[in-house]
Amino acid sequence: MLKGEMVECSVCNSKLVSKAYTSLTSKQRALKILLVCGDCILVGLQPILVYMSKVNGKFEFSPVSVNFLTEITKVLFAVIMLLFQARNQKAGEKPLLSISTFIQAAKNNVLLAAPAMLYAINNYLKFIMQLYFNPATVKMLSNLKVFVIAVLLKIMMKRRFSVIQWEALTLLLIGITVNQLKSFPEGSSALGLPVATGAYLYTLIFVTVPALASVFNEYALKRQFETSIYLQNLFLYGYGATFNFLAILGTAMVKGPESFDIFKGHSKATMVLICNNAAQGILSSFFFKYADTILKKYSSTLATIFTGIASAALFGHTLTINFVLGITIVFISMHQYFSAQVNEEKSHNKTEMAEYQDLRTKEATVVNATSSSMDEVSHRVGHEHEDKQPLLPV
Repeated sequence: MLKGEMVECSVCNSKLVSKAYTSLTSKQRALKILLVCGDCILVGLQPILVYMSKVNGKFEFSPVSVNFLTEITKVLFAVIMLLFQARNQKAGEKPLLSISTFIQAAKNNVLLAAPAMLYAINNYLKFIMQLYFNPATVKMLSNLKVFVIAVLLKIMMKRRFSVIQWEALTLLLIGITVNQLKSFPEGSSALGLPVATGAYLYTLIFVTVPALASVFNEYALKRQFETSIYLQNLFLYGYGATFNFLAILGTAMVKGPESFDIFKGHSKATMVLICNNAAQGILSSFFFKYADTILKKYSSTLATIFTGIASAALFGHTLTINFVLGITIVFISMHQYFSAQVNEEKSHNKTEMAEYQDLRTKEATVVNATSSSMDEVSHRVGHEHEDKQPLLPV
């Protein structure tokens, strides 16, 4: 953790944050708006592209191969951006591409291995969930992780949430639940498991694993805030590619050498899916380092509308009244949560100003008291000096 850089955040009230949170400039606000807009599009497209990549309800390719190619794409992007950043460094700055810098950064960011492993598991679960639910439903289910993330942030990063914010998160769960009523056909099955059992089991894992990954990721990125985001991404994606490659090796050992062909069964849809997943992962790293995990998940919630409408237009999925009501409740939840956050930030800023003014007043009082004391001492010394003057001239 960077000494002297960790302070209490005026936005999230966490003491385990860096200067990324302490002040919001117009550029940072613009960045957050761009992040949210980009995230809505990319996250909204993801389940649709997964659905389009299925053939007769099944995947002709290995989901692990998609995840591996996605991580390789992100690694290449991180390398290119790191080279570009190093080329534009100012004179006197510590070189990004030196061996000593790389080794030191690798040691400081070893925690990124944890979210990388969890993401590798979660990326596989995304495909499994598509076997149970339609794209809009998968998107809504993924939003359940918001509440889990809030609990983990409170435990791991000492984040404080107001009562209104907890109510907003609870309202979000209610909205998701409304949308999920009768979300899958009764009696159908997948992977040999009854839907009622398999769906709930995978949903539990699908919610918990990425929540842990997101919180670990934010913790690790902000913990070394002054390290280049592209250098951190290089480590994160490198770990991710390694874990997915190990999964490919394990699959080849079980199913035979033919499953080692990572390009087997891929189509144009899967290639677009790989690019979309890579862009989504890169965008997420900026969310976690420069914004907020809760904001990231609420942003993904907005993508639900895009996913639902596109799913209905492309695949004929019905937008039920449950979906409309659920989305309405989700919007109310978002407004309630962030309104409370803004009000709390204003209140915190007023408190900081009052404390600052009080401190200045105390400092002025001390200075005046010190000045008076010095004058009194000088006055006494002057009198003593006068008392010691000789009676007759020397």
